[in-house]
Amino acid sequence: MSPHVLILGGTAEARELAAALAARPGLRVTTSLAGRVTRPGALAGDVRVGGFGGAEGLADWLREQGVDALVDATHPFAEEITANAAHAAGATGVRAVVLRRPGWRPGPEDRWHTVASLGEAADLLPGFGPRVFLTTGRMGLARFAHLADRHFVVRSVDPPEPPMPPHTEVLLARGPFTVTDELTLLREYLIDVLVTKDSGGQATAAKLTAARRLRLPVVMVARPPLPEGVSVATDVAQVLEWLRLDAP
Repeated sequence: MSPHVLILGGTAEARELAAALAARPGLRVTTSLAGRVTRPGALAGDVRVGGFGGAEGLADWLREQGVDALVDATHPFAEEITANAAHAAGATGVRAVVLRRPGWRPGPEDRWHTVASLGEAADLLPGFGPRVFLTTGRMGLARFAHLADRHFVVRSVDPPEPPMPPHTEVLLARGPFTVTDELTLLREYLIDVLVTKDSGGQATAAKLTAARRLRLPVVMVARPPLPEGVSVATDVAQVLEWLRLDAP
């Protein structure tokens, strides 16, 4: 039977890894998507959409489908999925690795205010100007819904769901974005402060460069910690090496 690799996807790295694995003969690759994005990018190999039913459901699926290796390539803030993956791998003895792109780091000219949660980010906002560019995804707007004296410009791939702040403009867009685009947006909407998560990567990093050039403060939500004892790779090449597939 062909070796079976399960990728928990949703990131550009997951798509890159699926393409690299699907191109190798004698290897079965399945990418699982949570289904929160309505227009996911094309994926090589098999694709499943929807949850597993928690850690125990994922463990059952690993056993039933004969999975030999599990790669958690979900978003750095998909804390619950990552915890479930670590638990399921431990329960079944399936080899597992977390694929996480490196986080962003502030430079000497950046005006970052790092916080541990969306709630802490909301608490800081009254200390800045009233116009907020919010790029933390569509799922967490409820944490800002009480800030009636702020004007939010929210960018997300899919339309956000209420509750959300009463004064909100929604921009539907998918990266990558250029520095020129981000400078234009920040100026056009008269933004006073940028709120974002430490997603890392280049696709959405241009907003940080634009904020630096305009001397705008950035409220940066730090990543949640990974479960203890998990193996971590920072790029697809490291995953292929971990899988012992680094050579064609």
